[in-house]
Amino acid sequence: MRKKRILVSGVGGSGGSNYVSSLRMVKHEQFYIVGTDTRNFFLELAPNIDKKYIVPRADDPSYFSTINKIIEKEKIDFMHCQSEEEVWIVSNNLDKIKTKVLLPAKETLTITTNKASLNKALAKEAISVPRAIHLKTTKDLELAIRTLRGKHKKVWLRAITGGGSRASLPVYNLKQAEGWIDYWHSYKGLTLKDFMISEFLPGKEFAFQSVWHNGILITSMARQRVEYLFGYLFPSGQSSSPSVAMTVHRDDVNELATKAVLTVDKHATGIFCVDIKENEKGVPCVTEINAGRFFTTNNNFSTAGLNMPYYHVLLGMEETLPKLPQYNGIPANWYWIRMIDMGYKLVKGEKWTGQKI
Repeated sequence: MRKKRILVSGVGGSGGSNYVSSLRMVKHEQFYIVGTDTRNFFLELAPNIDKKYIVPRADDPSYFSTINKIIEKEKIDFMHCQSEEEVWIVSNNLDKIKTKVLLPAKETLTITTNKASLNKALAKEAISVPRAIHLKTTKDLELAIRTLRGKHKKVWLRAITGGGSRASLPVYNLKQAEGWIDYWHSYKGLTLKDFMISEFLPGKEFAFQSVWHNGILITSMARQRVEYLFGYLFPSGQSSSPSVAMTVHRDDVNELATKAVLTVDKHATGIFCVDIKENEKGVPCVTEINAGRFFTTNNNFSTAGLNMPYYHVLLGMEETLPKLPQYNGIPANWYWIRMIDMGYKLVKGEKWTGQKI
């Protein structure tokens, strides 16, 4: 059987590298995998890659010509973009890529890449979201802080675009909010209009990862983020990436995520990852949808037996998929534990090796 020849971008980052690791877990099929990244340093860390290439950023005028040279030279069958920037640019220029890709529609990404637009679109359809205000004037800032503060006496200030909790901070008052926005203006040129304020959500946080085809959910799985990488160093007590995550079977989370995806795209195709957090009343609320790319730790579910990157490749290459569960394809209460320079481990249930004296 001929090896499928796959191009994975951003393999110098955890998300792209873990996508490759997921494909290497497939025992009945082999892949020839080409990896790209803009940084030669971190490209050195990418494991199990047959060929590595340094490429320009996706917004560089030479990006498509460079990528297509690689596609032609390596006879690539399918390309996966892992970074938000590449997903956005490639989806808007599909005619410029000389191989198969599987991405949501650019109209969908226009909504999902703007957190304020997403919040508004979902709220309009009565999908549970945090109460939020997209900032346009200083009066909006004052109003948001005054009206959205709950019993925790704080609100969540965040940039409306970007991943990794970009420019996010819990603030207690107007002075703190203005100082934070001023800092980001000096640092990255962001203005008031680049921010939104939402109610602070104190409850459990969930990550729903899924693969879709023409509005049909192929398969999905949800987990709860229990602890965060270096969360103790962040003012919020959390980062965007978990150090401990636990699989969950929550009908309310599954239903909410599904409705949210179909609200932004009734013909949803490709990858949709939904961030959900409970409000003060314990009601799950959608905070974000990452469309077109997997969560960083996509190898979590793959290790546990639900290999979504592989199914993503099969869909993209228009091949037959195995029969898959739409929800809860992995048992609940399985833990995924990871730490910098210590690797990762899947613990099936509460089977801890440590003992109490």
